[in-house]
Amino acid sequence: MAIERIARVNGRALPLRGDNIDTDRIIPARFLRSVTFEGLEDHLFEDDRVQAPGHPLDQPQFKGATILVVNANFGCGSSREHAPQAIRRHGFRAVIGQSFSEIFFGNAVALGMPCVTAKADAINALMAAIEAEPTREVNVDLEGLTAWCAGTRYGVMLPAAARDSFLAGTWDATALLLDKFEDVEGVAKQLPYVKGW
Repeated sequence: MAIERIARVNGRALPLRGDNIDTDRIIPARFLRSVTFEGLEDHLFEDDRVQAPGHPLDQPQFKGATILVVNANFGCGSSREHAPQAIRRHGFRAVIGQSFSEIFFGNAVALGMPCVTAKADAINALMAAIEAEPTREVNVDLEGLTAWCAGTRYGVMLPAAARDSFLAGTWDATALLLDKFEDVEGVAKQLPYVKGW
């Protein structure tokens, strides 16, 4: 089973302003009752969208955006993997932010959704450029650790282990196990607690 190597993510972007956007805002807890993650994208930022009409997710100029641009401490709060699932299932393929909750970041990596960081002034400039012209394409380059928009280059950061896993196509641990399932079975046969000793 081949895993996708992710070196670049290109597309239009959606700026979502505000620090400390937690997982309950991303996907409210009442929508976490299903056994699968299917349909979570329908409730992405649902309470925010009801409480503040005009939410960026509802603005037509950002429809179809594949890159989400956020501020500091995005994905904080409870450690539910439903939050990055809802974002990814909505169609976002990368997130650029000032900082991310560690658990949110790890869950996003496991889905093949890079979360790169940039300095606050770069994030604010990028958001302003996108808001001024929403049709502009944003390019996230994991090899060069840069993001481009409207001819401006922004330096981004990504921990080396996550970057290497995207570039090598080893970010999906489940797919890696399935790809080497004979090896997994061989090791299992050697374990006393599996053999019933």
